[in-house]
Amino acid sequence: MSSWGRVLLGSVVLLAGCTTAGRSATPATPAGAPIGCAARVETGRLPDWADAGFSGDARVPHVFGAKGEIVGVLFGQPLTVGRTEGPNNKILWVARPAATPSPDPSAPATLVITATLDGTTTRATREVAGGPGPSIIDLPQAGCWHLDLRWSGRTDTMDLVYVRG
Repeated sequence: MSSWGRVLLGSVVLLAGCTTAGRSATPATPAGAPIGCAARVETGRLPDWADAGFSGDARVPHVFGAKGEIVGVLFGQPLTVGRTEGPNNKILWVARPAATPSPDPSAPATLVITATLDGTTTRATREVAGGPGPSIIDLPQAGCWHLDLRWSGRTDTMDLVYVRG
């Protein structure tokens, strides 16, 4: 093989290791998260619209919805299945203020969470009465859960990882 061929082959191998086929690069996921789980727990500042009740430059673990319409502030990280002691799986849901009135004023304010365990048909539904706010969200088994979130005529999605207790 010529030197030009080796350079070309090396470049292809290098690029293959730096990209994903058909997908944009996924941010780092929590330890133990399955490949393809888009759960990204951030620890930087909360956005201004989500930091009411926090003082100063509070930095708390949180996960943004895929559309940026909601953020889940995680307390007792990591979220755990079968926890026998320690903090609960408390999640404070904070919705971005709506730019326009709800498209359906008769839509219930309750936050309805339909969680599906990645790679299975296992589903769980949880509700937060009154809409986004404080909650305890326990799910039946460890893994990557895809959450469909619905409240006040609005929707978003996110992935959360639950580990074994």
